[in-house]
Amino acid sequence: MQNKKIISILVLIIASLALAATLTGILSGIGTESCEYQFESIHGQKVTIFGKGLYQHMSSDVAIQGIAQDYVTLFIGIPALIFSLILVRKGTLKSKLLLAGTLSYFFLTYLFYMNMAMYNALFLVYIVLTGTTFFALLLTILSIEIDPLPKSYSKSTPVKFVGGFLIFTSSSIALLWLSILIPPLLDNTIIPLSVEHYTTLTVQGFDLALFHPLIFVAGLLLMKKNKYGYLTAPIVLIFLSLLMTALIAKIIAMAIAGVNVIPAIFIIPLIATFAISCTIILMRNIQKTIDNDY
Repeated sequence: MQNKKIISILVLIIASLALAATLTGILSGIGTESCEYQFESIHGQKVTIFGKGLYQHMSSDVAIQGIAQDYVTLFIGIPALIFSLILVRKGTLKSKLLLAGTLSYFFLTYLFYMNMAMYNALFLVYIVLTGTTFFALLLTILSIEIDPLPKSYSKSTPVKFVGGFLIFTSSSIALLWLSILIPPLLDNTIIPLSVEHYTTLTVQGFDLALFHPLIFVAGLLLMKKNKYGYLTAPIVLIFLSLLMTALIAKIIAMAIAGVNVIPAIFIIPLIATFAISCTIILMRNIQKTIDNDY
């Protein structure tokens, strides 16, 4: 099909631009001394600015997280993307789900970079990456036949366990974000400290509005053995596995910088372990089927 060629081209564009973006983020601040300085935000908050490299105008704690994620995207995300593209040429359901899940990680990553990162020289690159990953993801999902999906999984698939994990994870992180957003509204300070010198809380906004409801619904539909649950749950799990790996890298980077990372240092690796385990469980329960139309 024509979509096969389009998806391949889009994925190669994504891999090339992500390679350039990650290397720029990692290498641009290497070899220079600390350039941190204090900045007073419009809300009167003192913020430590990173001061060097691509992320020079971002706060230090967010900049080091961005660099940590660049490492994960470079050494895990891009190879996973190329590997899944090679596999998807066989037209199997597993390969399509793997590609869709990996593309989901890239979509979220550069959607956040485009909206959260302080404006820098790669803004147009973030725009192209966000757009190409969205359309590549959409075309990949559309290439999957949805009606036969329930029969593509073995009857022993632990849908309640995997679905319950997705519901628990989405609910837990949503409550964590609400614990940041609600207290300032109650004490009338309005602006959470984590806003720092940014305009808003982009991660919390997108998570609560889009991504965590999607994860919750995917888990619920899987528990009900709905065909859309069989479609979305493995994609979400692959996405979570990559995202949690990136979060572990961020936590390690923050710990090295002297930031208190308790209890995240225990919680995030646990979620990552369950996400990877559930991904393997679902993939092993998918029977070998090939869509020759792809």
